[in-house]
Amino acid sequence: MSSPLEKLEPRLIWKHFDAIRQIPRPSKHEERIAEHVVNWANSRNLEVKRDGAGNVVVKVPATRGHEKAPVIVLQGHLDMVPEKNSDVAFDFMEDPIQVRVVGDYVYATGTTLGSDNGVGVAAAMALAEDPKAVHGPLELLFTIDEETGLTGAMQLDAKLLTGRTLINLDTEEDAALYIGCAGGADTHATFTITREESLKGTIPVRISVRGLRGGHSGVDIHENRGNALKFLLRTLNELRGKGIEFGIVSVAGGSKHNAIPREADAVVRISMNDESPVAAAVDEYARILKEEFGEIDPNQRVECVTLEDREDNRKVWIRFDHDRVLDAMLACPHGVLAMSRAVAGLVETSNNLAVVTTEGNTVKVTTSSRSSVMPSLKATTEQVGAAFRLGGAEVEQHDGYPGWKPNPESPVLKTALKVFEREFKREPAVKAIHAGLECGLIGEKYPGMDMVSMGPQIESPHSPDERVQISTVDRFYTFLKATLAELA
Repeated sequence: MSSPLEKLEPRLIWKHFDAIRQIPRPSKHEERIAEHVVNWANSRNLEVKRDGAGNVVVKVPATRGHEKAPVIVLQGHLDMVPEKNSDVAFDFMEDPIQVRVVGDYVYATGTTLGSDNGVGVAAAMALAEDPKAVHGPLELLFTIDEETGLTGAMQLDAKLLTGRTLINLDTEEDAALYIGCAGGADTHATFTITREESLKGTIPVRISVRGLRGGHSGVDIHENRGNALKFLLRTLNELRGKGIEFGIVSVAGGSKHNAIPREADAVVRISMNDESPVAAAVDEYARILKEEFGEIDPNQRVECVTLEDREDNRKVWIRFDHDRVLDAMLACPHGVLAMSRAVAGLVETSNNLAVVTTEGNTVKVTTSSRSSVMPSLKATTEQVGAAFRLGGAEVEQHDGYPGWKPNPESPVLKTALKVFEREFKREPAVKAIHAGLECGLIGEKYPGMDMVSMGPQIESPHSPDERVQISTVDRFYTFLKATLAELA
C-alpha cells in the first residue's frame, strides 16, 4: 500500500519520517527507534556509538574537499508525546501512526503525529544520504527521553561528541532561529485518602470535560487555552458552592507533564433526588466556561452522565479528604505567571497542572513549572509545593533542568542569519522559547558549545491536533543544507 507521504518534497526527509512513524512506540527509551537509526547507520557503513543512557551518535564523513572543516553536531530527540483522543482505538506500543495529507499539512488521525521531533531526526538522516549536500564532518546526536524529562540529555556522556558547534533541530516555527529556552522542574504530590460507604439513595454520575485543544505546556501556554482539569475542578467547586452534596469516587485527567490536559473526568455520587439539579448546574457552568474560553476552545464540552451502580463506585472519599484535596488542586496555579522583562512577548514563568490520577486510596498530581529565570522557577515550585502540602500531600520535587541563556554574538547564529537572508531575501526572527530544549543541558555537558535551533512549522504539538506544514519542511531543509555548506 502506498504512503500518503511518498510524493512529498524533499523526498529524503519524508522517506525517513515515513519509516519512523511506522515503528510502534513508545518502548523503553524509544529503543525501537534507536535500533532503527543504528541499523540505518550500519547499512551505510557509518560509525555509530551509544552511551550508557541509550543516546545515539552517528558520525558522517565530510563531503570530499571539506574534511578540514569544523565538526558540526546535528541534534534531535527520538521520542514523542503519545497522546490520543479517548474515543480513538489506538495502541502506541503496537500500531503505526496513521498519517493523512490535507492541503499543505500532514496530520495523524486521532493521535499525536510525532513530527516533534521526527522531522528533525529525519532531516539529519536525510543529510547523511543527500548526494547534493555539502558539509564538513557531522555528528548526528539522537537523544532519548526528551519528552519525559530530558533524561537522555541529562545523562549524555560528555565524551560522546567532538564537535563544538551544534544545530538543534527541535524548533517548531518556520523562519525563526532560537537562541535560548526556559528551564523547568516537575512537582509530584501524593494524597492519601480514606473512603467510606456512600449513603443509601445515592447514584453514581460521571462529570466529563472533552473537546479542549490542549497542546504543549511551553509553546502554547501563552494562548490561555483551557485546562480540562481546571474546568473539572471548577465545576465540582460550583456544585459545592450551590450546596449540592456529593461524594467523590475518583478524579482523573491529563496524561503527560508537558501537555495541557484536554480531557478530565470525575465520578461522584449524588442523591438520586439531585440528578436533575446536578445536570442543570453542570450545564449552567458549562455555559460560563464557554463564555470564558469559547474563543480559544470552541469545541469544549462539560457533560454529566448517570452511571451503572457497581461495587467499584460505591465508596467515596470522606468529607475531610474531599475538601482538602479539592481545595489544594484548585489553589495550584495554572498558566502564565510572568512575562519576560528582557525579551518582548516571551513568557518568563508558567505552571501546568498536568496530570491527576486516582488509584485506590491514593490521589497523585503532577505539575510542570517553567521559567527562563532560575530564581523564578524555584519560587514557582515552592508555591506549588506549598499549596499541596497545605492540603496534606507528600510532595516530591527535584532540581529540574537548566535554561539556555541567549548569546546574540554566537558565531553559528551569525552564519545562519547570513545564509537565511541570502537564500530567502528576508530576515528570520531570532527568539527564545518558553519550552525546554536540550541545548541547556548539552551546554552544561560541553562548556562553550556554540548552539542555535531551527525547524519547520509544527502546530499543536503534544495533542492529537498536531500538524506539520509541508512547504516549511522544504524551506527548513534548504536552509539547513545551505547553513552546513557555509560552515564547511
